[in-house]
Amino acid sequence: MVKGFDRFRNAPARSLTDKRRRSLAGQVFALQVAVAVLLVAAAVVALVLQSRHDVNTEAKRRSIAVAETFAHSPGVLDALKTPDPSKVLQPLTEAGRKAAGVDFIVVMDTKGIRYTHPQPDRIGHRFVGTIEPSLAGRVYTESVYGPLGHEVQAVVPVYDEKGKVVALVSAGLKVKNVTSVVERQLPIIFGAGAAALVLATAGTALVARRLRRQTHRLGPAEITRMYEHHDAVLHAVREGVLIIDKDGQLVLANDEARRLLDLPPDAEGRHISELPSLDPGTLDLLASGRVATDEVHLAGERLLAVNQQPTDVHGGPKGTVATLRDSTELRALYGRAEMARERLQLLYDAGLGIGTTLDIVRTAEELAKVAVPRFADFVTVDLADPVLRGEEPAGTGTDMRRTAVHGIRNDHPLYELGRLIDFLPSTPQARGFGSGRTELVPDLSAATGWHAQDPDRTRMIVEYGIHSLIAVPLQARGVILGVANFWRSQEPQPFEEDDLSLAEELVARAAVSIDNARRYTREHTLAVTLQRSLLPRALPEQSALDVAHRYLPALSGVSGDWFDVIPLPGSRVALVVGDVVGHGLHAAATMGRLRTAVHNFSTLDLPPDEILSHLDDLVGRIDQEDVGAAAAGGGVMGATCLYAIYDPVSRHCTMARAGHPLPALVHPDGSVSFPDLPAGPPLGLGGMPFETAELELAEGTQLVLYTDGLIEDRTRDIDVGIELLRQALASHPDRQPEESCRAVLGELLPGRPKDDVALLIARTRAIPPDQVACWDVPFEPAAVAVMRATVAEKLDDWGLSELAFAVELVLSELITNAIRYGSAPVTVRLLRDRTLTCEVTDGTSTAPHLRYAATMDEGGRGLFLVAQMAERWGTRYTPQGKVIWAELSLPRSGGGLDGPGNSMSSTRNPG
Repeated sequence: MVKGFDRFRNAPARSLTDKRRRSLAGQVFALQVAVAVLLVAAAVVALVLQSRHDVNTEAKRRSIAVAETFAHSPGVLDALKTPDPSKVLQPLTEAGRKAAGVDFIVVMDTKGIRYTHPQPDRIGHRFVGTIEPSLAGRVYTESVYGPLGHEVQAVVPVYDEKGKVVALVSAGLKVKNVTSVVERQLPIIFGAGAAALVLATAGTALVARRLRRQTHRLGPAEITRMYEHHDAVLHAVREGVLIIDKDGQLVLANDEARRLLDLPPDAEGRHISELPSLDPGTLDLLASGRVATDEVHLAGERLLAVNQQPTDVHGGPKGTVATLRDSTELRALYGRAEMARERLQLLYDAGLGIGTTLDIVRTAEELAKVAVPRFADFVTVDLADPVLRGEEPAGTGTDMRRTAVHGIRNDHPLYELGRLIDFLPSTPQARGFGSGRTELVPDLSAATGWHAQDPDRTRMIVEYGIHSLIAVPLQARGVILGVANFWRSQEPQPFEEDDLSLAEELVARAAVSIDNARRYTREHTLAVTLQRSLLPRALPEQSALDVAHRYLPALSGVSGDWFDVIPLPGSRVALVVGDVVGHGLHAAATMGRLRTAVHNFSTLDLPPDEILSHLDDLVGRIDQEDVGAAAAGGGVMGATCLYAIYDPVSRHCTMARAGHPLPALVHPDGSVSFPDLPAGPPLGLGGMPFETAELELAEGTQLVLYTDGLIEDRTRDIDVGIELLRQALASHPDRQPEESCRAVLGELLPGRPKDDVALLIARTRAIPPDQVACWDVPFEPAAVAVMRATVAEKLDDWGLSELAFAVELVLSELITNAIRYGSAPVTVRLLRDRTLTCEVTDGTSTAPHLRYAATMDEGGRGLFLVAQMAERWGTRYTPQGKVIWAELSLPRSGGGLDGPGNSMSSTRNPG
């Protein structure tokens, strides 16, 4: 073949050019010259038009600049105010016209009467042009025929000190002067065009000369005939042909070579090392240039027999020519080996990619994604609905939830994600779920049992092109959890028996992970349910605070964070936030015990420091009782707590903390502070006292209590968390507590927290002074009658006359006991809120006791009567003595801070 090309190339030029036709080089030269002439002519015309446009634009710009400059010149306004403006302005305009290089500067009044003109006889005549736009305050340019001929002029307004248009100034040039500038540029433009044409013609001649040498003066017909022979020889043979030059560049590749090597369209002209489809062995052979005979090399899925010879043996250029032949006899053996390798790789990837989390849905999705598209075109996973809740599955194929759907396309007609499916007993899914054996359906169009499930949808599935199915039950530890379905549509061959083992192996790996996730889900659900049952389900109604709260469980499961809002006597409210160290059911159960203890201790109406001391003793006893759990790593390691009591009458807040983070205060002016409370040791350490701090809070102050999970994170320092909390709370004094909760969590916890978070935000209220009445009681028995009358008058003022009898009876007994068994001073306070609270204070700490008097006893029935008349009653101790209080329900017409009515419970047990 190479010898034939050499003979064709060395044939006498005369024999090929006997016909009197122009050669290919001559035709190319004529065409290039014509194109160059057209391009140069078009460029010259464009330059002429551009030059005219630029000159006109420059003329307008100069006219505007000269007119505006003269209009704003000092002295123009003064000249316009003189009796004869022309006398002053005419010399100025002439001097300005000559200096600026324009043909005229005309000053006129608002009616268009000229004050100046290059031709003095035109002064006093009306201006030729449009002046209305300039009278409206705009700069206007136009082309007119005026006294000087065809002119380009601009008109600008002249303003007085008040911004009113008092005159107009026009400046411009004659069109013939503008045109003359363009005409002076024409020789240059035409000269440049001629030079460009000469250079283009010379370059074309050089190109044509080189082309003449390359084509050996051949005409188009001869070149066409030569390349037709070339294509017939190279592209009709059934062997691949590659020609490579001495530098390793691919010079030629025929169609068979492109097919066998999967070469890209732009392969010719590239170095063979840049061809990505070449096998390394084939690449080494072609790059070496050595002689080869029937060497076998891999090319994609083909085994090729390669022959290679040099091209310069018969005087040709240096390089090599290689022929390629497909070895089809080894193709089947290689295909089976490759399939086995792919399946092993798929199983390896499944081992790494399935079961990465303890999430049932995520594991099912991982199974579907691993199998598509390497094993199936579509994969659906249907799990028994109880499995998704962590429960044991039922024994039938009903109530199957579609948990995962994945495929090569999204427009498939398969059942959608999340659908609850009741498979009929005749379907492969129900048979596989019931028997635990894999079901193979090679031809879905002929599967009548499958068609009975949903005839319309199954028809759509077959028409879509899905033709084969493998249904594998998800079985782990003897329990069938669901069914995995593998669907095929792209490959025309159906699933075969050989595919069952691979499908079962994939599903077996996923089934164990799904069962582990199911068990984890069950235990996690139980733990979360337990923890949420231990937390407050609803906040009690009270008038002292507007409260909002949030609780976010951690990713790792339940923990021991808790919060509480506890109403206290006298419209006071206790706020509690605590955190038990550790995670799991043990921490949650301990949290429940501590929360119950806090509620019990709060009924004693103790100060915050004493309540924390009792909790400290309790945690210590819990640790001692659970020595075995502590040795196993599950004992209580301690807890933190913050306890605060807010009084809406005095607006005082008393707080104590045991190793807990400082609370935040959002003041009414929007500033945020963290009060310096004594830290105190965590609960359970023992031996250290707790201290209280008392703050006076303005009405509307927001008190923010939280656990450490809100501000602590492995990725940031605690000081950064405190600052983020400050920024989230600052500058929003009027924001509702509910909105503040959302803002704080959105700023500090954009994702799921790694630790539990409890957040409690309370905005303080204050009881108005007119709803509180307080009296000092003389320490004598006669004062009881006086106080009954005084209290009755106050109840009349409050519109609570219905309660007069009960209140007088309660106060009579309480004041009498204080005078008889207590010590001075004795005070009485009435507090009207959601209930009417009666308080009697004396200077002793002796506690009264309720008892049942015998029939013949003359006394001992006072506190019994108080307990019967009041909703609740109890004793609160103070550093100065004690307070005995009783709460009575308000009548329907009464009201507290939040409106009329009684929202308190009707429990009559003493506090």
